[in-house]
Amino acid sequence: MTDIAKIFQSPGLESRNENPMSEPCIMVIFGASGDLAKRLLVPALYNLACDGLLPDNFVVLGTATRPLTTEVFRENMSGEEQGIRKFHTRKIFDEAIWEKLVSRFHYIAGSFDDAEAFSKLRQKVAELDAQYRTGGNVLFYFATSPSFFGTLCDNLHHAGFKEGAGWKRIIVEKPFGTDTESARRLNQVVLTHWDESQIYRVDHYLGKETVQNLLAFRFSNGIFEPLWNKNFIDNIQFNVCEEVDVGKRGGYYDGAGVLRDMMQNHMFQMLAYLCMEPPALYEADAIRNEKSKLLKSVRLYTPEEVPQNFVRGQYGPSLNMNGTVEPGYRETAGVNPQSNTETFVAGKLHIDNWRWEGVPIYLRSGKSLWKRGTEIVVEFKKAPAALFRGTQVDKLASNRLVFHIQPSQGIELQFHAKVPGPVLDLQNVDMRFSYGNAFNASRYTGYEVMIYSCTKGDGTLFSRSDLVEAAWKIAQPVLDYWKTAPAPEFPNYVRGTWGPKAASEFIKRDGRRWHEVVTPDVLERLPLFSGANALLLNAIIMALRPETAVAGEVIINKGDPGKEMYLICRGRVEVIDGNGQAMEQLKDGDFFGEISLLISTARTATVRAMMQSDLFVLEKSDFSRILRDYPHFAEAVMKTALDRYNIAVSKEQLLA
Repeated sequence: MTDIAKIFQSPGLESRNENPMSEPCIMVIFGASGDLAKRLLVPALYNLACDGLLPDNFVVLGTATRPLTTEVFRENMSGEEQGIRKFHTRKIFDEAIWEKLVSRFHYIAGSFDDAEAFSKLRQKVAELDAQYRTGGNVLFYFATSPSFFGTLCDNLHHAGFKEGAGWKRIIVEKPFGTDTESARRLNQVVLTHWDESQIYRVDHYLGKETVQNLLAFRFSNGIFEPLWNKNFIDNIQFNVCEEVDVGKRGGYYDGAGVLRDMMQNHMFQMLAYLCMEPPALYEADAIRNEKSKLLKSVRLYTPEEVPQNFVRGQYGPSLNMNGTVEPGYRETAGVNPQSNTETFVAGKLHIDNWRWEGVPIYLRSGKSLWKRGTEIVVEFKKAPAALFRGTQVDKLASNRLVFHIQPSQGIELQFHAKVPGPVLDLQNVDMRFSYGNAFNASRYTGYEVMIYSCTKGDGTLFSRSDLVEAAWKIAQPVLDYWKTAPAPEFPNYVRGTWGPKAASEFIKRDGRRWHEVVTPDVLERLPLFSGANALLLNAIIMALRPETAVAGEVIINKGDPGKEMYLICRGRVEVIDGNGQAMEQLKDGDFFGEISLLISTARTATVRAMMQSDLFVLEKSDFSRILRDYPHFAEAVMKTALDRYNIAVSKEQLLA
């Protein structure tokens, strides 16, 4: 069997040489006592060490205002509650590797605006360079507020850090500016004493394998790149859903909002990767040149165009199933009680070039939404349905290519296939590649690749000054308009939902809808599908379409013909009899409307939303097919019909 496997092995799957180690250096972390270092940077260094990518002469020198000793610094980073043992991302913690790594951690206290502190810092770096033979290479990591970037750059220059052997490189964290002008000023300050080639503006999203795979997927697979244009693609959707609320970041977030915090950097960077032209070579400058050209091709809106192409939202409080109230954004510590800061944005962009002219690019992101997930959905133009006249096929759905960025990581292709049987009928099916199933690799934080690349002098995944400013120019007209225009009536969506209904109406105007990416774990939250097998879950997922109802909206009317059933993802509805009396309330995980499908009758009651409700709709044709294919699902629906409506439906009637 082994010999046969070798014969049919795909080209390129033979074992490769191991990745070379990062270059020796002293990594100086400014703000080393903060959360970023504990939660992300140190776990990233530990992952690199576990993967054999850090040499013995890679040294960490932490610095901050807190008066710690090296020993206390090491203890803090090693702690069970707030150290590596809590924040590492590997399945098994390797004590020996950690002890070897942390033994090369050092600390020196000092203020960021104290010239004498920088003289001491330079002396300490020189000592460590001599001790570990790092060749004069120093990587400065600014894990601080952007307000310190200019001060740090100036003081490093005046302390003489640019002199001597080896390379000197600086990694700066986002946000890089708060608008176009501040980003331009910050670039000028940072580049006063340092060259562009020495500045690495980090976006940890670009360190995710699935984001990096966008380039590999596009340019290494000949079956897709010829289709990557306006002739074949109808629209592209970028979705970044965050289940968490603002939490303890209220003070920061109220001055930022989701457009600055997520869309202007992470999402625009992903947009550039997905839509840029092929670079001449796979090297940093060639790739960043094409990204810059792409972002500069994005249409800049006039004030009149902004409200037509962008909607914003802010989450309000919600009532949990246990009766407790979760606070809205305005009730968060550090947030102005009358704040108009957006926690949700949906927008449409246009790329004015030959490849993408006329293809809308939809972006959507927000806090306190129904799930955690980042996906890119490429929706292709529909095939003509005329060929299928006279068959059971009455319409065709779009083929979609879905890039799952997080938390699940993979690529999914959705297309049509014939349903088994003597007549022609079609069903949506999918093919899915999962990183977890294909590769035996530990989960990275996203910072490993950034640190490693910087030590190698590879700027591919980092932003240049022109990229930063180009991204801000896209967002600036929206920020300017929102600064003066009256805000919507906030809050305008309930936490835990899909966001404001205005976002759904916004895309419906174009004759399209948001593609809510549902994964099996999300569907299993609904009691009807708890414990269901994978085939049933996948069949349901492929058939669902999303719909949102606001408080007071009638979803179905008594007497109307029944064409679909509804599953409540998030919300609460009431069932009303012919006299206008409420008979029952349904909540998250419940379903309704199935009785008209079961016995082919008109709606037996009216159903009205009591609050913003996000619903999954299952149409009659899909409902009937799934009942036939999955008897256990049919039995669950039959039981509900008996319990809820006292209607006994036989399996023969159900499957007729």
